[in-house]
Amino acid sequence: MTVGEVEFVSQIWWYTSRSAGILAWVLLSVSVVAGLALSSRGTRVLPAGWVLDLHRFTSTLSLLFLTIHLVALVPDNFIHFAWAELFVPMASEWKPGAVAWGIVAFWLVVCVEITSLVRGRIPHRVWRVVHFASFAVWVSATIHLFLAGTDASHPVFRSVQAVVITAVVVLFARRVWRARRSTSSLVADSDDGGSALPVEEPVDVDQVHSREGAELAVAGGERGEDVTSLGR
Repeated sequence: MTVGEVEFVSQIWWYTSRSAGILAWVLLSVSVVAGLALSSRGTRVLPAGWVLDLHRFTSTLSLLFLTIHLVALVPDNFIHFAWAELFVPMASEWKPGAVAWGIVAFWLVVCVEITSLVRGRIPHRVWRVVHFASFAVWVSATIHLFLAGTDASHPVFRSVQAVVITAVVVLFARRVWRARRSTSSLVADSDDGGSALPVEEPVDVDQVHSREGAELAVAGGERGEDVTSLGR
């Protein structure tokens, strides 16, 4: 074996964690973009049901690669992470601040996923508020990527980052703008002495898997349905 091959084998867990971390971030970003597009009518070019499936599929895959990213760090002999350092912010001796951002993202994911599993047993408002943390997950993961990512400065990956970050920022800004415009319309209508626009119940995104549900989901984006979350 050459020197390079010996080095690769000796650091296989480090390379595994790095590659899994990159894939987890890319998949998380695709999920967030799909969720933002799904909840904003006028930004979708694909059927709502297809976009929702993409959102859920990439969410699940991102969690899988996040798990690999964490577990592979334990047997790694390059940085030497202990279990506590993977789950407790600022416990790591290696770039504690950078690692802490990743840990924050992990615990936010846990909160989002737990509320997803018990979604039918908790108030919709609670579920929706918690799932706003999905965007915070992406922000924390992105900061972690820039501060701790060994490959973050690679030219090819830099191009991917630029495209992904631009897409997320533009879609998020569009959604905030549309929400504020809708609120302003309600206030203006009330100030003019007219009746406020009717507030309808948000569409259950589970219905999107049927043809009828897909049609309802189109209107659901306008009514403020939150589908930018990681949870199913």
